[in-house]
Amino acid sequence: MRNPRKVIIVGSAYPLRGGGIATFNERLAKAYQDNGDHVIIYNFKLQYPGFLFPGKTQYSDEEPPEGLLIKTRINSINPLNWLRVGKEIREHNADLVIMRYWLPFMGPCLGTLARKIKKNRVSRIIAITDNVIPHEKRPGDKMLTRYFLKPVDGCVAMSRSVLNDLDRFDKKKPRELCFHPLYDNFGDPVPRDVALERLGMEKDWHYLLFFGFVRDYKGLDLLLEAFADSRLRQLRLKLIVAGEFYTDPQPYHEIVKKHGLTGRVIMDNAFIPNNEVYMYFCASDLVVQPYKEATQSGVTQVAYHFDKPMVVSNVGALPEMVPHNKVGYVVNPGVREIAGAILDYFKNNKMQMFEANIKEEKKKYSWENMISAIDALIQKIN
Repeated sequence: MRNPRKVIIVGSAYPLRGGGIATFNERLAKAYQDNGDHVIIYNFKLQYPGFLFPGKTQYSDEEPPEGLLIKTRINSINPLNWLRVGKEIREHNADLVIMRYWLPFMGPCLGTLARKIKKNRVSRIIAITDNVIPHEKRPGDKMLTRYFLKPVDGCVAMSRSVLNDLDRFDKKKPRELCFHPLYDNFGDPVPRDVALERLGMEKDWHYLLFFGFVRDYKGLDLLLEAFADSRLRQLRLKLIVAGEFYTDPQPYHEIVKKHGLTGRVIMDNAFIPNNEVYMYFCASDLVVQPYKEATQSGVTQVAYHFDKPMVVSNVGALPEMVPHNKVGYVVNPGVREIAGAILDYFKNNKMQMFEANIKEEKKKYSWENMISAIDALIQKIN
């Protein structure tokens, strides 16, 4: 048995909502603690300036996670803060510092922190890279990402596409591939009828679920157009869109109106707190991720936790994580292809077969695998 380590995770956490990133960081911290390690999360006190944040609020009104030490210190836009917090983290002399990187905007802040921490000559600095080339590109993205990556000792990518993208910045830096672990912290499943009752939805319909922040690259427009397919209109089928709009909602509402879908599309467009996530997945028959671009998606791992079959686009790591015709469907991001997969699922009663396969497939997505990948990376560095 190895000796306990001092681990610091730098990234979003409570009281920031953060969506999947905060949830991931907190769950990773728990996994290290379960292994006997001492863990501190260094969180943002200012993550995004208000004018850059597309949602209603950056903060959670839920109860804080139990048993986690979270220090809310980092200001993403204040260089003096970066120097001060970098010095504070450096003085912990942690064995391992894990930095989440998902957006070039964070490059200057996180890159400066890494440079300060590195001066202790003790801490190994590992980046878990959600993206190194963002879905929504802006001038200067590559320069900011390069600044961040230069001081880190190695990278974990959660998709092959991100693993390949790292070559654009540094072909020699050690790296490991580890797919996104399972989100198993949203509670146990409940019966479908119970979930529908809690949501106030009718029990004699089938339900599709589009879940998470709505951004243009996630392809909700494709799903709405597919849902208007005449073949699907013959089914007792409704679509739940559960998540806050991070883009202009008007074009999506116009598609609903154009096709006369108002009574069949349920727009629940507030942020879904962690303690309500289970209701949406347990109420649904099929989870649809019609993304136009992707690296990986935490939604997939929530669906796995609740044993829900999926329709995903053939982009990023999604086809690797959702074996076609085994736990769901992999389709090109087109209207007719999406509609065809949904139709096949209900017409050919694929639910039981897919759900049985999911129970086996999801075993590979453990948090221990993520820790093992990081350990393997450290061995390459040493």
